Amino acid sequence: MRVLITGVAGFIGSHLADRFLADGHEVIGMDNFITGDVANIAHIRNPRFSFVQYDVTNYIYVDGPLDAILHFASPASPIDYLEFPIQTLKVGSLGTHKALGLAKAKGAVFLLASTSEVYGDPLIHPQTEDYWGNVNPIGPRGVYDEAKRFAEALTMAYHRSHGVPTRIVRIFNTYGPRMRVRDGRAVPNFIAQALRNEEVTVYGDGSQTRSFCYVTDLVDGIARLLASDATGPVNIGNPSEMSVLSMAETIVRATRSRSRVVFQPLPVDDPKVRQPDISRARGVLGWEPRVGLEEGLKETIGYFRAKLGIPERGM
Repeated sequence: MRVLITGVAGFIGSHLADRFLADGHEVIGMDNFITGDVANIAHIRNPRFSFVQYDVTNYIYVDGPLDAILHFASPASPIDYLEFPIQTLKVGSLGTHKALGLAKAKGAVFLLASTSEVYGDPLIHPQTEDYWGNVNPIGPRGVYDEAKRFAEALTMAYHRSHGVPTRIVRIFNTYGPRMRVRDGRAVPNFIAQALRNEEVTVYGDGSQTRSFCYVTDLVDGIARLLASDATGPVNIGNPSEMSVLSMAETIVRATRSRSRVVFQPLPVDDPKVRQPDISRARGVLGWEPRVGLEEGLKETIGYFRAKLGIPERGM
């Protein structure tokens, strides 16, 4: 295939590029580096990869045929979409519109990177794809939540009105190498703080839950979704739920850190629970996560050690 990946210099986008190149496909990557990092794609030395620095909220032109478009351009961390609220809304709306228009023109499959954040602070648990969510549209997190909800609606409108073949992946908490040190999400925050022996910051009392999926598992689920004929949303994430405090304590132990956990006020509209029901992914895609937390954290901590220049301490 010949595929376009928007947001290719991001954490997930760069791993997608690696996967599709490894599978023998041609990849065109786009990113404007508002939150992406050129270091994430600097390792790619493949003649089937090309890169265009571009803001996809503008008209997108790609010469030649395209078989698929994977739309992953968007700030995704709370610190990013709180810093860039208008850009987040624009890439979810205008960027999705431009990418869908290109898919329509090229006869390409369109895969939208959506998020578990469309469920908001959920009133049902675990979350199934037919749950409509509990989102505050005017809260500080609404710029991301509603951008993705609009993107889903626009994607389905293009499918129904123009026959564009669509896929929607609702991504739950994902971690792994190439996350930024100052990403702002739980796993990179905890690892960076623990490796530096700083206080590990937990918001609230830490009882809120998340379900952490290793990035290679997520990418495998996305590849399977693209190859399927599943038009509607599919949850991809690890259904193994754990508290944020438990994750912080696990990372402190795994890094052999001298850090202590401290608590700060919970951010506005922070979800209290998060766990995917992956029945649809299992049934339609034959997918479920395979990388255990210990293995995933080992790889991720190793990446952060190298990034921060911190050697591993002996027992």
